[in-house]
Amino acid sequence: MKRFWKTLRVRLAIWNAGAVILTAMVTLIGLQQGVRWALLHEMDQLLIEDIEEITLTLKELSAAEFDNYTEELNRKAIVHRHHGWFVELLSRDQTLLWKSVATPETALPFPALKVDSRKPYTFENYRLVVRQLKSPIHNVEAIRVGSSLTFLSEDLAIIDRFVLMAAGFVLVLAPLSGFLLAGRTVRSIGDIIQTAARLRPSHLDERLPLRGTEDELDQLAKTVNGLLDRIATYLQQKRDFLANAAHELRTPLAAIRSSVEVALNSNRSVEEYQELLIDIIDEGSALETLVNQLLLISETEAEKINSDFGTVMFHEVVQKAIDMFVGVAETREITLEARIEKPLTVPGIRGHLRQLVNNLIDNAIKYTPTGGKVTVTLTAPHANLIHLDVQDNGIGIAPEDLPHVFDRFFRAERSRTRQQEIVGTGLGLSICQAVVSAHKGSITCHSSSESGTCFTVRLPRGENDISHSGV
Repeated sequence: MKRFWKTLRVRLAIWNAGAVILTAMVTLIGLQQGVRWALLHEMDQLLIEDIEEITLTLKELSAAEFDNYTEELNRKAIVHRHHGWFVELLSRDQTLLWKSVATPETALPFPALKVDSRKPYTFENYRLVVRQLKSPIHNVEAIRVGSSLTFLSEDLAIIDRFVLMAAGFVLVLAPLSGFLLAGRTVRSIGDIIQTAARLRPSHLDERLPLRGTEDELDQLAKTVNGLLDRIATYLQQKRDFLANAAHELRTPLAAIRSSVEVALNSNRSVEEYQELLIDIIDEGSALETLVNQLLLISETEAEKINSDFGTVMFHEVVQKAIDMFVGVAETREITLEARIEKPLTVPGIRGHLRQLVNNLIDNAIKYTPTGGKVTVTLTAPHANLIHLDVQDNGIGIAPEDLPHVFDRFFRAERSRTRQQEIVGTGLGLSICQAVVSAHKGSITCHSSSESGTCFTVRLPRGENDISHSGV
């Protein structure tokens, strides 16, 4: 029971019922007071009209007609007896000259009002209006018309009963309706809880149902579904990465083991042992390279590397990478051309940026045929952005392979590889993308059979560099 009262449905129902009850009570009380004022105002208007009519009539009467008119006023008082209506005619000293039937036996006070003042007032259970005349009419200098408030109280009592009945109805209906409405509201949240409870890292194909209402709960369901899609994609990428990494690591490890087993099978000469050790070193180097690449990807994916950022002279990094690959390009009879704008700085980690530039240039040289050309261009087309373009004039990448060039362990052998000796781990471009993303930049690839392949890197420019260039 304690848990039940703490549920969101019960709290929503209580809040809803409280708001409805409060609104209903204020409305009903306001309605009651409004009706009371309207009835009292209507009575005042009738009394004022009556006293105006009596005043005008008295002015037109002769002395002989006065007694006949008082009889007429009596008949009117008898007709309106249920309203307690009455008339009093008074002298200058407030002496009662004449009164109609239904006039209260208790002497009613005469208010200290100005001449011609007709402001209604209440005394005990009567509503009264008094008019003082400027000049006496048949010795009458003041007229008072009144009516009992009893019938008004009875009407208001009926209204009060209806108000109480309506209030009781609201008190009963508001919590029930609030509980039902809250149930509809939290049903989607309950579906989210149940679905989330069934989810497992190995089973993320279930999604929340959408009601089609496009309200906040539908938006919440869409958001959760989008999160589940991203988590499922991320986990699948991690599984694929783990499987591919295990496959790539198994090859050099198997080679090392087979070399050792061969060496242990029989006695061999020193030269043969040296050759086997050289093979083991080569495989160990390949294994070390692969592990370093995996570690670099892991580092760039960790947000904590942002704290290690410094100002990097990026034009120097690019120039040193070109100087390092000049010999390789000449050996393959490839022209390596550089177009570098100086000075250009970026916020980041120098080692990671060096790996980025090295991978792009090495990749371009590998897949450029003899006699080809590789162009490295570094510019700052925008005040806060730099562009690094690495262009080759090879035959390009097949259109079906282009969307996957940044996938880990992907090798576009059908389009780019033309030499059987070209080998790699398939992580070079993945490392480039990871480094660029960690540095808040972007990398794109454009390729065609006519113009070759171009990789474009966009990185944010260093603030000191921007300030210096703007001076």
